[in-house]
Amino acid sequence: METFPKANAVVGQSGGPTGVINASLVGVIEEVKKYPQIEKIYGAVHAVAGMVKDDFIDLSKLSKKTLETVAQSPSSAIGTSRDKPDAEYCAKILEVFKKRNIRYFFYIGGNDSANTAYILNTVADEMKFDIRSFHVPKTVDNDLLVTDHCPGYGTAAKFVSCALIGDDLDNRALTGVKIDVIMGRHAGFLTAAAALGKTRDDDGPHLVYMPERGISMDKFADDVQNVLSRLGRCVIAVSEGISDENGVTWAKKLAEQAEVDAHGNIQLSGTGALADFLAGEIKTKLKVKRVRADTFGYLQRSFPGFQSPVDVNEARLCGRYAVQLAMQHDNGSVAIKRIGNGDDYGVELFRTELKNVAEKTKPMPAEFINAEGNGVTDAFIEYAKPLTGKLPKTEFLGNYPKV
Repeated sequence: METFPKANAVVGQSGGPTGVINASLVGVIEEVKKYPQIEKIYGAVHAVAGMVKDDFIDLSKLSKKTLETVAQSPSSAIGTSRDKPDAEYCAKILEVFKKRNIRYFFYIGGNDSANTAYILNTVADEMKFDIRSFHVPKTVDNDLLVTDHCPGYGTAAKFVSCALIGDDLDNRALTGVKIDVIMGRHAGFLTAAAALGKTRDDDGPHLVYMPERGISMDKFADDVQNVLSRLGRCVIAVSEGISDENGVTWAKKLAEQAEVDAHGNIQLSGTGALADFLAGEIKTKLKVKRVRADTFGYLQRSFPGFQSPVDVNEARLCGRYAVQLAMQHDNGSVAIKRIGNGDDYGVELFRTELKNVAEKTKPMPAEFINAEGNGVTDAFIEYAKPLTGKLPKTEFLGNYPKV
């Protein structure tokens, strides 16, 4: 494809914020400045909701110091949106693009964001308006197809693993049952990360439940009782999307009037109902006196000071690579290929079609979940550990021989 005449670019951040989505934003801004055919880079305030209202900021003149601070900041620096654009919505966006001479579109987000980029590109083709539409991957859930892993996951996984290290120490000091409900509607990658900080044989979490495997309340109680009989305490990590043995989400069963977003998703992270329910079941069925439960909610995705070095670097590279691809292709999505592991960990970036990522979800592979459906395997640990960076080591003296 021939190079476009001079035009402007726009970048947006969509869906849930993460600890490194701003690094991808900075990557786009940095790379755009290398190409004289792009005159300005606009930031869409609150994603497509801002685009359709012609609500932009000029990102072209931000200082290097400001960009570095932005790259280290969690959340979405220019705001985000849960709007789900259809063809009519995208046609209105394209009218704004025409007015501002925007021909390059970069959208940082998950599978719904990839779908938005796909629809926008399709409508533009129908209107014979030549744009280049690119999706930059982002999600703490790590559930995008094609890519080995997603920017945002490593940092959120680091937060979750560190939180469980601390929670396990707390549970050692004051024994009982502790339940932590962690993000993950359809995929258990983030909940599974709770196990990454385990170093001692009796470290928690002792049980990890992911949405890929349904579980009855009787089986849940039996699992907890087995751990209590062995250790006298139990730390549990549970995905917010955990379902019963028939595949029905427990959160859905509990919600009398479930709140649904524009994508038809039931609200899971903004309520402690599931945690309270599970704690109540354990108290009732097992007669355990001390049962505590926390819902991590939105803390997992915008916590400052917790960026994984690998994650923030890859997020920035993905933003840069999207711009490089736009100089050669009409559209696409950035994906990551792993070319090493452990001490030899490394990645390569490549382009995939937008339709390969749009609206699809990748579950945890079966080999990452143990046979009992209540824990992770060594294969998962090997997969996820390079993404978090080094985790803290701790000591507990209560394990030492008594005198």
